[in-house]
Amino acid sequence: MVELGVGAGRVTAVALKFQVGARTLASVRRRLTRVALSLDDVLAQHAPVLPPMNDGDGYLVTSLPETLAAAVQGRGLVAVVRQRYTRFYTDLTTGHDAWFAGLSGSARSTLKRKTKKAEAAGMEIRTYRRPEELDAFYPLARAVSAKTYQERLLDAGLPEDAASLRRLHALAAADDLRAWLLLIGGVPAAYLCCTAQGSALRYDHVGHDPALNDLSPGTVLQAAAMRQLFDDRFARFDFTEGEGQHKRLFSTGGVACVDLLLLRPTLANRATLAALTAFDGAMARAKRATRHPALAAIARKIRR
Repeated sequence: MVELGVGAGRVTAVALKFQVGARTLASVRRRLTRVALSLDDVLAQHAPVLPPMNDGDGYLVTSLPETLAAAVQGRGLVAVVRQRYTRFYTDLTTGHDAWFAGLSGSARSTLKRKTKKAEAAGMEIRTYRRPEELDAFYPLARAVSAKTYQERLLDAGLPEDAASLRRLHALAAADDLRAWLLLIGGVPAAYLCCTAQGSALRYDHVGHDPALNDLSPGTVLQAAAMRQLFDDRFARFDFTEGEGQHKRLFSTGGVACVDLLLLRPTLANRATLAALTAFDGAMARAKRATRHPALAAIARKIRR
């Protein structure tokens, strides 16, 4: 679901997760005001103005350019960086041919090969943008979403609640929604549902049927969507928070960002931050350790 914008003051319960990859080992809930920067804000290097905290425990500021982290600390709050990542995006003003030519030879070859393989399996791409088209898209995409790791492990599938569905309809009515389905032999295999924010289109909801991994339906669908988007009205495609090979492949740029957690300096909050910092540090050290050739080989054997 699309985050609250900069300056929003709604306090919500947020689970601060002790997470290994996609798996959450434990979590601690705090009442936080979420402040999420749009891609336009990130590129303009706009430091957010934090709204009044009211009765919450603090703030969670996401997609904050790393260079601005010091500017939003203070106020007597205890701060810790929860994540560091590149916020990737694609410049859609360059044209599809220039973008495709800018990919590596290996990437171009891979996209062509995967697309041909999906076409040979009976691929069909469908595009949706108007409210009545959303009605056709939604049940098919929900069937795919229910099978994805995003929904099973991250609670980040295509939303089912009535309020979210009404919001998607309102966005479609305002021409602020773009959605795609990839079908194999008439059966939905992957979906992509994006909404507008400022000058960008956001990578909000995405997933594919894991039983069809050998056809790379998510990658093929993204390539098809990109071809259409270079002729659309948006200046950029926003891959939002977090990293991944998929985002690096399709992007033309990125900004180093952090998610900054700021909490009132209570004993409970200090203990929570100490535990999160220790856990995140241990995970970072473990990740670095697995890059050693001997340990990497062991990890590969375990995964098999």
